[in-house]
Parts: sequence; structure tokens; C-alpha cells
Amino acid sequence: MTNNTVNNQYDITIIGAGVIGCALARELSKYHVKVLLLEKDNDVSNGASKANSGIVHGGYDAKYGTSKGYFSRKGNRMFKQLDEELNFGYKEVGSLVLAYTEDQLDTLKQLMENGQRNGVEDLEIIYREQILEMEPHINKEVLYALHCPSAGITSPYEFTIALCENAITNGVTLKLKQEVTSIEKSNHGFTVRTSDEVYSTNYVINAAGYYSDHIARLIGLDDFSIMPRKGEYILLNKNQGHLANKVLFQTPSNQGKGILVTPTYHGNLMLGPNAQQVEDLNDIGTEMDILTYIVKTARKSIPDFDIKQTLTSFAGIRASSSSKDFIIEESSVPHFFNVAGIESPGLTSSPAIAQFVVGLLADSGLILKKDESFNPYRAAIIKKKNKDFDGMIDDKNPDKNIICRCEKVTESEIVDALTRGIPIDHVDGVKRRTRCTMGPCQGNFCVPRVTEVIAHTMNIPKEDVGLRGRGSVVLPPREDRTFWRSLE
Repeated sequence: MTNNTVNNQYDITIIGAGVIGCALARELSKYHVKVLLLEKDNDVSNGASKANSGIVHGGYDAKYGTSKGYFSRKGNRMFKQLDEELNFGYKEVGSLVLAYTEDQLDTLKQLMENGQRNGVEDLEIIYREQILEMEPHINKEVLYALHCPSAGITSPYEFTIALCENAITNGVTLKLKQEVTSIEKSNHGFTVRTSDEVYSTNYVINAAGYYSDHIARLIGLDDFSIMPRKGEYILLNKNQGHLANKVLFQTPSNQGKGILVTPTYHGNLMLGPNAQQVEDLNDIGTEMDILTYIVKTARKSIPDFDIKQTLTSFAGIRASSSSKDFIIEESSVPHFFNVAGIESPGLTSSPAIAQFVVGLLADSGLILKKDESFNPYRAAIIKKKNKDFDGMIDDKNPDKNIICRCEKVTESEIVDALTRGIPIDHVDGVKRRTRCTMGPCQGNFCVPRVTEVIAHTMNIPKEDVGLRGRGSVVLPPREDRTFWRSLE
């Protein structure tokens, strides 16, 4: 039943619980302000924040003079401390932009100059011998590379979840399954209506990703539009992860940035993405011709990965704006802020953007007093296990009771993930927090067991526990030779 009365008063309402919204919530939780974080889906990090490369870019690629160029390097330098505080997982592995011709060397020099103007001080152009020493499995035809030691890798959804959990610990209110249907401005602030709630707030921050232009139009703003672009990825087994030590980019051209090859934080190998304009914001399936293109192009960097070791393919929608840059501003409607068009390097830039927006709020009249009780720390969910770990299927000991054999996830880890302030009623939410279902069996063993733990811990019937999220595709068995030959 719809509640038509204003039942909650907040200082700030953030619309969208992706990496930007969660970074903003965490940053604002450092102050004595009442913050509401609204999300239309059943979990945080359900949009582009879960379906991207997980790369913490060095800051040399984004054009100098743009917001992307300004925020990317600043954000990059914040990840080490954030990981020390929030334990989401981050590695500074470095990156290489690979060049195979003399003409491409000129492009590397231009990238290097641009990066230096953005404040990236550790860039160098290296030669074939150094490259092969760093990356023994790389295409032997490589001649040059732009090396950025400070580029890194992370798990983007684990980062977003960690930000949100810590924000909740410090007093932020999260409301899931709350799609905003109207926003009204008055002399006293804003009335924000969702499908079943009404909220009163003094400030609104629009961080709704590829829905941000829709949210802006609810308040009468039409000065930007989002042109969604889909990117598809292929994730390979951990036994392929050793093939790349660093993030491997191809030299950008008029046709785009090419396809990257990267290790993931948890040791897999990932290929992709492409970039394709789409009309349907729900179009996050993968297509055979695109996957074939990704495989073929990725082999220009790492020729010998085994495509039959693919675990899954997935796609994400990027919020490319009509301005071709980040939109970070107080709008023409006082106290309504747009933080929109945050595509790559948005993940990298997110913590720096959050700090900047807090400054904009102060400039707009928000009184910000530091909360001395702010706790910056959040414990990791995934417990590292050494070779002596003696886990087993044992319902009597949650610390050793293995729910997911592939990733060695225990019952106690899942219960921990379910009791951190973000209500979870679906297997996909546990997957992103613990890596259950992410191994070679892709959940064939553990999905029923995860479902049981969710139902018991959350006190809901098993039939009410959802399964997979949108856009993750389990590929056919390796015995299906027709499919795998088509990718080869």
C-alpha cells in the first residue's frame, strides 16, 4: 500500500547506490548530517559499478583540462588508503599501453605528455626487452609500451559494497527497491516520492548512473542527456591469470581504445570491453559476434590464452553523457546536484568526486561539522585461507562448513555478508560479497546451499530467495565443440 505522507526528514538524499552514490554517502557520513541513500534495485552496485573492468586507471588517458583528467589521478592516489580502511581488495600492478609500429610510438608519447599534465609523474616509455621481461606471455612483436606503475586493479562491486557498508555503520540510511517517481521543489526543500514512500530533504544529489537524465527531468532539467553504451567482457578461469601481470592496453586509434587484457584482483584473466551504442537500458546480454571480436583482438596482446577456460561473459551499460565529460555541478535548481555521465575513469575518480561534491554542498550553504566518532574501518568479508585450511562440508561448524567448493567459501563468511546492514535476499548478492558461484562450476554445487543459508539467516522462505542477477551468462560446457570453435 502506498504511503502518501512525508514520513522521513533528511538533510541530503542521494539517488543511486552505485560507486558514486556510495562514495558520496561514505564521505558525507564523516559529518553531522542526516543522509538517505535511495536505490531502485534490490542491492547496491547493480549497474555499471558491477560490470566494468575493475581498473584503477593511472590518470594519463583522460584528456587534460577535462573533469575526467582532473579527477582520475586524484582518485588513483586515494585507493591504497581506502583499501587499508575498508578491506575491499586492491593491487597496484601497473599498466602497459602496447605499441607494435613506429607510428604508434608517437601516440604513446602523446599519452605520456597528457598524463604528465594531469599530474602522473611515474610514466615512462619502455622497449621490447623490458616489456618481455615484465610480460613473458605477451605478443613477441611488441616494440614499445607506455608503462604506468601506479595503475591498479580492484573488484568494483566489492569496493562499492565496502563504501556503502561503512556509510551505514556511520549513520547513513539505505533504502533499496525505492524507485524515485517524482521530485518536487518547495521553499522548504524537496519532496521525493518513490513507489511506496515519501521523503522530505533539503538537498538532492542525482547519482543515478544511466538513469540520471531521467531523474533530472523529474525536477524540470533537460540540459544533458545520457547516451548509453554497452561493453561486453569475457572472464577466464584462474589458471589463465598468470598470462598477464599488468593491465595491458592496446594503443588507441580512431577506431577506439582496442581490447584490454587484465588480471583481476582475484586472479582470473579478463578480456574486453567493446563499446556499442544501445537504446535499451536493459540490454545487457552478450552476443556471439562481439565475443568473437573480443577474443580475436585480445590475442594481439596475449596470443595463447585458452578460450575454453572461459567461465562467463557479461555486459555493462556505461553512462556516456552528451557533454562527453563528467557532469558534476549544482544545477539551476538550487540545492539539486547532478553527478552524472560518470563513465570510465569513473570508478577511479569516485573517491575524489565525492570529496569535491561535499565541497560544493558546503558552498551551497550546507553546514558541515566533522563527526569525531566517524569510524573509517570495515572488516573484510572474504577470509584468506592458506594451504592448511581444513574446510569440509560440516553443518556443525560454520567456520569450516564449505558452501562453495570452488572458492572455498564458508557458511560463516556468508552469514557475515548477510548481516552488515544491506538486506540481501538473492544469491547474486552473496556472490558479489563472497565469490560463491564464481568458480569453474558456476554455482552448480553451491546455489542450493547458498539459498538455504540466506533463507535461514534472513528468516525468509527458500522460495522467496532470488537466484541470478541480470546479464551474467554461463557459457556452454567445453564439450560443446561448435560453440568454442566459433570463438577460436
